[in-house]
Amino acid sequence: MSSKNKLQRFAENLTFDNLFQYSYERVTAEGFPYKGRWNEFFKNDNPIVLELGCGKGEYTVGLAKAHPEMNFIGVDIKGARIWRGLTTARDGKMPNVAFIRTRIELIDNFFDKDEVSEIWITFPDPQPQKSRERKRLTGPMFLERYRHFLKEDGVVNLKTDSELLYEYTKEVVREGNYQTFYSTDDLYSTPDDLEVKNIRTFYEQMWLAQGLTIKYLRFGIR
Repeated sequence: MSSKNKLQRFAENLTFDNLFQYSYERVTAEGFPYKGRWNEFFKNDNPIVLELGCGKGEYTVGLAKAHPEMNFIGVDIKGARIWRGLTTARDGKMPNVAFIRTRIELIDNFFDKDEVSEIWITFPDPQPQKSRERKRLTGPMFLERYRHFLKEDGVVNLKTDSELLYEYTKEVVREGNYQTFYSTDDLYSTPDDLEVKNIRTFYEQMWLAQGLTIKYLRFGIR
């Protein structure tokens, strides 16, 4: 994407009333106005589902379309990518969708205790270098952040093409004595009728075409 197109998308992002862009300095100095009060933004008390590292928001908008009785929030730092999800939600007249542009490290500044029902982490950077293990979105440091706002019966979904991240996350879940609800290292070869199969991201389609297998893990952290 050219720099010109990125700038155009950044400018258009400013016109969306369902996009919140908060830097570290701003969120720590001012706080987030809807923390603990997301029901006021959505104007309902429906369950809230997050997609962390959402990219273009393909799961955010795909799940929101399938579940109008729930609210969905995509989180990513890349504004040009979020633009696609924002545009799709606007064109589809989807009032149950919002996006936050921020770093995942700051996520617990945006949600209060027991405010989130479910988390999706779809094809995150596996951070394969040992020195970057702490950056993995399913690592102990991040899971502890999620625990601050995920409901007691809430779940985390990981969908990845990375065997390293899949096996790493399973080990983190075991060491944390968390409950695994579903686990497969080849999602599309399973006979189970799972909703996670219904949405395939752009890059997922590419990886499947290359013969890569998709891993899926659903677990609790309380």
